[in-house]
Order: sequence, then structure tokens, then C-alpha cells
Amino acid sequence: MKIPFPVKIYFVALVLRLIPVLLTMNLGIGLDDMFQYDMLARSLAVGNGFRWYAQDDLKLLEPYVDFDLSTATGYDPKYGLYTSFRAPLYPAFLALVYSISGLEFSRFFAARLAQVILLGAPLAPLTYLTARQFFGNEDDLAEKSARLSAWIVACYPMLLVYPLGLGTENLFFVLLLCSVLFLLRSLEDSSALNLLLSGFFLALTALTRSVILPFVGLAILYFLYLHRSRALLVALSFALLIAPWVVRNSILHHKLTGIETSMGYNLYLGYHPDGNGSFIFGPSLDLLTVMDDSERDAVGTQRALEFIRAQPERVLPLALNRLGFFFGLEKRVLMYFYSNNILGYIPLPGLLLTAAILLLPLVFVSIFAVLGGVVLRHTPQLDVFTLLLVAYVAPHVLILAEDRFHLALIPVMAIWAAYAFTLIKEREYKENTNGRVLLIASVLIFFFLLNWGLELNRDADKISAIFGPNGNQSHFSY
Repeated sequence: MKIPFPVKIYFVALVLRLIPVLLTMNLGIGLDDMFQYDMLARSLAVGNGFRWYAQDDLKLLEPYVDFDLSTATGYDPKYGLYTSFRAPLYPAFLALVYSISGLEFSRFFAARLAQVILLGAPLAPLTYLTARQFFGNEDDLAEKSARLSAWIVACYPMLLVYPLGLGTENLFFVLLLCSVLFLLRSLEDSSALNLLLSGFFLALTALTRSVILPFVGLAILYFLYLHRSRALLVALSFALLIAPWVVRNSILHHKLTGIETSMGYNLYLGYHPDGNGSFIFGPSLDLLTVMDDSERDAVGTQRALEFIRAQPERVLPLALNRLGFFFGLEKRVLMYFYSNNILGYIPLPGLLLTAAILLLPLVFVSIFAVLGGVVLRHTPQLDVFTLLLVAYVAPHVLILAEDRFHLALIPVMAIWAAYAFTLIKEREYKENTNGRVLLIASVLIFFFLLNWGLELNRDADKISAIFGPNGNQSHFSY
């Protein structure tokens, strides 16, 4: 019996992702975002609700941050403080894993294993299905492009190691792709089921990372334009699913509150005078001691506005910085883990090879994605992809950006890149281009190359230290 391609590519992706997880069975977590998600998940798993910073957790943080919870409303030293700072779905996913694995140290391995099986590996077949829906035809070129895009996602190095981290992106990637898949299906078949499922997955995606809300709004407006009142089914299922959490947060803070209250914190970092538009360690601790989430959100927003009013000339340069950071090379993880001796000493040839494996895939995917994107004919499917790109990139350009944020777009970029590669391989690319198209592609590729060149020049000192004889003891902060 012939095994369907989506099944085959799932198992390839699964095996590749299992390798780093099995090699790090005894890996713990840091006192960062992962620690917060773990706190929330443990609280949920034992039935204490969406709380964090119980007394036992605070003891671990005492050497680093001085938390004063004595004045925090509703704080219980045993159970912690109710919070709305984080979106709920990823901690709920971890809590489900912990309810099966238990709360011992082995829970980290269990979480990583679950992420590989349920979240990471499915990205590859979902990319294939999304590509087939995007191209909307049954010809050989579409099939080859769809399969190649799935292979790209199955083997993309950063996506192989991402399940090692306890971060929302693991769940966000797969839910976002499911949302796009059902939106594309709704373009051809606007049945009630497809529209309801589109809203359902958009809601789950927003409950994982609310940064996707601008895309949700634009997608609903676009579908209202295409399908008129029938598209209200998307909005209905979306609203019904997020409503309980919005009500919960609003009751918690005695005012209308959204899915999460981290906007002010991110704005504070994004416009801080000592910052460059990306995450910076020192100021990232400034607001953590404000334990009321609503107050922290308000303080962060107010301070960010003060930063902008004091230096309005920084707004545009910071936005350009963030755009560069968003599409930056994926070197941050390697620099952090290697410079802090977590990987041990790696001889220079091996280190160069590791860097090439981690950095070059983005370069090739980005360049080929540009070549593919500029020759695509205008379709409603292309409109959905374009709305996603614009509505997902824009909030990061305006608030805060890191290179890891572009990983959510890798499946979309892989689909366009695979299309260009297939056209070139089949010697059909010239037939789809003209001078104007090639000029646009050349300009976009130039800006990608310029961004990466400027990035390498900016970080030349760190890169030189990393590749030096004691690079594994450079001790760079994340």
C-alpha cells in the first residue's frame, strides 16, 4: 500500500525533531519566559488556576529580581497571584502534558516530546496541504512545489531545535498554519463548517499569541467583502471562543481587558532610550516588580509614550531597526548557548559548519521566496498570504522585534520559495517574468542582503569572540 505523502513527511519531520530532544533528555529550563510558562502550567495542572509566583518559585528568583508581593491584591504565598500577563493556551497545553507526566524534573522532557509529536512534526504536512490549497490546481508544478515546501519545513534547522524551548511559538506556529489552511479552503468552499473552523483556529491562535489580532481583523473584513454576511460565521466562532478569557481578565482587573496584558511591557522595551527596538536584558527587569498586570501595562505604555515624546526622531529609525531584526539571521540562539559553554568547546571547522547550517537556510528561503512571490498571479489566495505578511510584521515593527518572530512565516515563505525553485528547475521561470518583475525582485533581495550585511557588521565584535579560542566562555546575555 502506497503511503500518502503527508504521512511520510510527518514521520521524516518527527524523526529529525526527535534527535535533539533525545540528546537533551536531562536539559532543564532557564529563569526566563520558560520559567513563567512552567509556573502557570504547574498551577493549572494541580487545579490552582492561572497563577504564578508562589513562594517556592520566588525563592528561585531572589538572587536576580526583588519581588515585593506584600501589597499585591489577592496574593496567596502558597498558590501565587492570578495573572493576565500571558495568553492562556500554551500554559494550558503544558498543563495537560504535566497532568500526564507529573511535576517532577522529567516533565521538561515530556513537554518537549509532546511538542515534537503534536506541534513540531505536523508543520511539514500542514505546509504541504496549505500549499496545495494555495495553488488551487492539480497540475504537476503545484504538486512538486507543495512537496518541496513541506521538505523545507521538515528540515529547517531552527524548526528542528525549537521544541527544546518551552515557548508559545511551538503552539503558535501550528495553529497559525491551521488558520491559514481553513481560510484558504473557505475561499473555494464557503460552507458554514469551513468558515466556523477558520474562526475557531484564529481564536486558538490569538489565545496563544495575541499579536495575530491585526491579521484576524483584516481577514474577517476581507471575507466579508468576498462572502458578505456569510463571513460573519468567522467572526462569530472567533468571538465566542475568546469571550470567556476576555470576561475572566475583565473581572480580574475590574475593567475591559483583552487576551493578555503584555503590550505596555513590550512598548517599554521597544522604545527604551537604551534600547534598539529589540529585547534588551537590563530594562527587561524594570517593570517585573510591578505585580499588578493592569498597572504594569499602564505604566509601561505611559513610559513608552514619554520616551517617544522626549525623542520623536527615534521612532522611524527604531521601526527600521525592528524590521531588520525581524528578518535577521538566526544566530542568537547559537551565540547564547555556545558563548555560555552550554554546548562545550567546538573546534573552529565544526563551529563554522554549525553556523552555516543555522544561518544559510534563511538566506536561501528568503531569496527564493522573493523570486517566487513576485511571479505569482493575483488571486484571493495570494491576498490572504499578503494580509498575513503585512498584518503580522507590522505590529513587530511598531512595538518589538526579534529574529525568532519570523519563524512563524517560514511555511509561507517556503511555499513561495519552493514555487520559484520548481519553476527554475523546470525552466519555466523566464516565461513568468518581465523587466518590472525582475527589478522588484532585485530590489527586495538587495535589501535582504544589505540587512544581513549590516547585522554581521554590527555584531562583528561578538562574532569574532565566538570564533576565538575561548568563544565558548564569552558569556553573552540572551
